[in-house]
Amino acid sequence: MRFTRRDVIRTSAGAAAAGAIGNRLLGTPAFAQDAPKYTPEKGAKLRLLRWSPFVQGDETAWLALTKKFTDATGVEVRVDKESWEDIRPKAAVAANVGSGPDLMFVWFDDPFQYPDKLLDVTDLGDYLGKKYGGWHEGPKSYATKDGKFIGLPLATIGNAIVYRESWVKEAGFSEFPKDTDSFLELCKAVQAKGHPAGFTHGHGVGDGNNYAHWLLWSHGGKMVDENSKVVINSPETMKAIEYAQALYKTFIPGTESWLDVNNNRAFLAGELSVIANGISAYETARINKDKDPKLTEMAKDIRTASLPIGPIGKAVELYQVTSAVIFNYTPHPNAAKAYLQFMFEEPQMSEWIKGSSGYCCQTLKAYDDNPIWKADPNYAPYAKASATLRNNGYAGLLGYASAATMADYVLVDMFAKAVTGRATPQEAMEEAEKRANRYYRV
Repeated sequence: MRFTRRDVIRTSAGAAAAGAIGNRLLGTPAFAQDAPKYTPEKGAKLRLLRWSPFVQGDETAWLALTKKFTDATGVEVRVDKESWEDIRPKAAVAANVGSGPDLMFVWFDDPFQYPDKLLDVTDLGDYLGKKYGGWHEGPKSYATKDGKFIGLPLATIGNAIVYRESWVKEAGFSEFPKDTDSFLELCKAVQAKGHPAGFTHGHGVGDGNNYAHWLLWSHGGKMVDENSKVVINSPETMKAIEYAQALYKTFIPGTESWLDVNNNRAFLAGELSVIANGISAYETARINKDKDPKLTEMAKDIRTASLPIGPIGKAVELYQVTSAVIFNYTPHPNAAKAYLQFMFEEPQMSEWIKGSSGYCCQTLKAYDDNPIWKADPNYAPYAKASATLRNNGYAGLLGYASAATMADYVLVDMFAKAVTGRATPQEAMEEAEKRANRYYRV
């Protein structure tokens, strides 16, 4: 069985409808009386470029709510999408050329690569934070610079272990391991049973970075220290690499070339017993269980768990944050701000979080008690992603250097080269150190 993005995504688009501008918008219940009042420009039309979704309900809900905005304002919004890997270069080109979509959903600290090309949305960010219990600090750090919002933290896409319970038990484990040593033993055991694990060592924007940062941080390593000095060449990093080498020996072949979609495909095809992923792999099986007998049994057998705790003795996760940014070249800044304001207000944001089925975790604290998090036990490991994440600039500050180092996959490549034997662990660390210093010395 082979799954493509079309199998995972399956969406439906809503048509735009005309309506009155300005007063009609401000009079809708979704906008508080003390809210910022952005009167859309006459004849305003917007284009949003977002990442391709892995969960059907995410895009379906977003498009339906966008239509609701259009009905209320008359502002047509065209929503386009690109693969996860293409979002970063598309955003960089738009920022540098000064033309393209009015708004984009971008990754991690990418806004720090072109902050002067983004519209200041501090008034909106402050208003939403005050009204909805404050922003979770992790997502907020990716969208604020020098005390100003250069975007709005939209969501955190959590990452957790997704596994086949029956195969884990067949390998001799009554429950999923909670520490890295036991986890390695599980991976050896499921491999021996013909149901290997698989974790992304390729340039997966989410899965590759999440896995690499977990490996490093769980063993006490870090890319930079508190003064943003590159310290990746360390004994702690060496331990992380050695652990990664041992795990890699238990993997299905080919993980060094995987992108974000590959582990979903392999897991849903029954080739893997354990992956690290968002809720999308489980959701695809659950949603399609009545269409495919193989998925019926699989959906019943899938469980989720937090990633194991490493030698440092506490959970340390990256998690993937996406922010909504408005490029300052847009001819319709008021319309763009009004659109984001509408989408973050109740009931729109709650509806989107619910529709995402545990895939998109809230960035505003008031939405923490969304009922979706208790709707299915498998959603639980993703519920606090925004509250617990560590940003990729740790232990230094987010900025151009941290963004560029991640965009260049410095950490991901270090592990990939070491585990595949293309470099010794020491050589891999030294190369990562050299590459990171190119950015941190700017």
